[in-house]
Amino acid sequence: MATQKAFQEELNPFEIAKAQFNRAADYLDLDPSMRHVLENAKRQLIVSIPVKMDGGDVQVFEGYRVQHNIARGPAKGGIRYHPNVSLDEVKALASWMTWKCATVGIPYGGGKGGVVCDPKSLSKSELERLTRRYAFEIAPIIGPDRDIPAPDVYTDEQTMAWIMDTISMVRGHTELGVVTGKPISLGGSQGRAEATARGCLYALREACRVKGMDLKDARVAVHGFGNAGLNIARLVAEDGAKVVAACDSKAAVYAESGIDIAAAIKHKAETKSLAGVKGTKEMDCDDVLSFDCDILLPSALENAITLKNVGKVKAKIIAELANGPTTPGADRVLEDEGVMLIPDILANAGGVTVSYYEWVQDQNSFFWSERQINETLEQTIKTAFNSVHEQAQRYNTDMRTGAYILAVARVAEATSVRGIFP
Repeated sequence: MATQKAFQEELNPFEIAKAQFNRAADYLDLDPSMRHVLENAKRQLIVSIPVKMDGGDVQVFEGYRVQHNIARGPAKGGIRYHPNVSLDEVKALASWMTWKCATVGIPYGGGKGGVVCDPKSLSKSELERLTRRYAFEIAPIIGPDRDIPAPDVYTDEQTMAWIMDTISMVRGHTELGVVTGKPISLGGSQGRAEATARGCLYALREACRVKGMDLKDARVAVHGFGNAGLNIARLVAEDGAKVVAACDSKAAVYAESGIDIAAAIKHKAETKSLAGVKGTKEMDCDDVLSFDCDILLPSALENAITLKNVGKVKAKIIAELANGPTTPGADRVLEDEGVMLIPDILANAGGVTVSYYEWVQDQNSFFWSERQINETLEQTIKTAFNSVHEQAQRYNTDMRTGAYILAVARVAEATSVRGIFP
């Protein structure tokens, strides 16, 4: 029976995003008109990106930029480069950004972008030409007061620097605030590189307090070892936790006594893989999700935890560093099992929160210290966690639905007050 359910489970990310929204809308008794407005994307742009390759031929890539909602401020959201990028995925990610910004109370709406490509097969010069052409194509709808992109899967501060420079050339003046996640030398913010992971750390500390656990000596598994995954592994280890299992896109490793995270990060930087980290044994990547641990940190892509494998999860706390790693069906199973799931729109909101701080600094040309960034972030995440937990308790539901109830109510209020023009 479970196999049949898993087979029938909805895995389209935009349909999942709508289901999560509608669950909260039911609790709020939101009227049909407001539901129609809030579940649909405001703007969807599909662009064709011709790129001259190093060999002299021209390849054409497809790119997207979606603005889901701007009732509470300009759109905000990352740009990802991945072979599996689709319009529905970008629409889902844009909507999750709307709810994420509302959950932590920053004045943004949700946006997202993506290019269908395999960045690992492109040279740096090809990536630069692709990025600049993509930036030029979406230039009419982005800007510091319209839509502010940031890094996401397989994009980084160099990608943002190319976009900022391209838009600046188009507009005839430097536009520092057109993107966030930039290098420090180009108006980037202290603390931005590890912000997603650090925000998750602060949420984890609160979750451990609520569950009566101690992060010190907790057994942690990290599924995904990109920027967010390796940083959260380092940060929880610094708090005294034992990271007992981790994986990237190529390999998975485990050590019952705990992985030497500093060594793993160094090994990954040198070899581009976790395979062969000293003192570890290898296993299948999917086994990280079911590894015997107290805390599980899904930090890769969507639909990692589904009805097919949720029954094998042993963690007491799950914090979603990835966007959309758990399906609604798996959510219900975890809720029934008493697992505390810190949803993506809270657990990984540190990135967009510090992006907001970067944007504020750029707009004012006045920059903050890393200590000020981290202290402000900690207060923001702690406040958001407690607000979400309060909603979950009030409505006798799980943390994801509690977060959505909080976020949807805030966006609905802003939409209602603004009204429909004309």
